[in-house]
Amino acid sequence: EVQLVESGGGLVQPGGSLRLSCAASGFTFSSYAMTWVRQAPGKGLEWVSTINSLGDVSRYADSVKGRFTASRDNAKNTLYLQMNSLKPEDTAVYYCAEGQHRGQGTQVTVSS
Repeated sequence: EVQLVESGGGLVQPGGSLRLSCAASGFTFSSYAMTWVRQAPGKGLEWVSTINSLGDVSRYADSVKGRFTASRDNAKNTLYLQMNSLKPEDTAVYYCAEGQHRGQGTQVTVSS
């Protein structure tokens, strides 16, 4: 059974940083590209980033490009999202995903 468990969210001031983690199990993590998506209050899912299976190629939504960095540790079956220069509009529940599978999410709130 595929399991994805996000952690690392919280309340941060504008301009601050957070690092999200996603622990994966139940599949061969190192064989799959992984994705971060987010859902802001009252809005639909928004794609944030995708990183390839090796972790050497990643793509980002224009809204986060230059501020967010995805990475992965295939030895630990863990996906990361380093978020810097956070803005109030980054407030959302953040999910990691592989195909149709998605975790329970972690809340990120950017507010002064």
